Amino acid sequence: MKLTRSFLAAILIAGTSHLSLAQSSTTQPAAVLNHIAVYVADLKVSTDFYRDLFNLELLAEPFHDGRHTWFALSTGGALHIIAGAKVRVDYPIDEHLCFSVASVNEFIKKLKAKNTTYGNFAKAAGQVTLRPDGVHQIYFQDPDGHWIEVNDAKK
Repeated sequence: MKLTRSFLAAILIAGTSHLSLAQSSTTQPAAVLNHIAVYVADLKVSTDFYRDLFNLELLAEPFHDGRHTWFALSTGGALHIIAGAKVRVDYPIDEHLCFSVASVNEFIKKLKAKNTTYGNFAKAAGQVTLRPDGVHQIYFQDPDGHWIEVNDAKK
């Protein structure tokens, strides 16, 4: 009987502490992506690259310093292109931006028209990866060597 009371008391204490943790974890909403900044050597070249390739909408640039371009992203966030990089960096492909498009095959036509090479994650030129979940993906680099993934994920 003594063991049963101790056991019940332990369950009761554990149960109430779990409730207080659950309540406190829901008081703050999840953080929301505000912007992504990409450091580039030539602002005009990179602005044209991102605008033309991804059909991104230009946003008003609040600094008015000639070093920034801001683009609207569909998530409500923004992509900031910032001039000032002095050398091209050999970025690892694991560090990349990712954009989803309606059709990877149609997007590849845009890349080919701009003479931009692409490949899969293993960097096999001209190859498209088919993920286990059915999403097609390709990788390529922007003018400064930043890696970009494009896929046809719906969510």
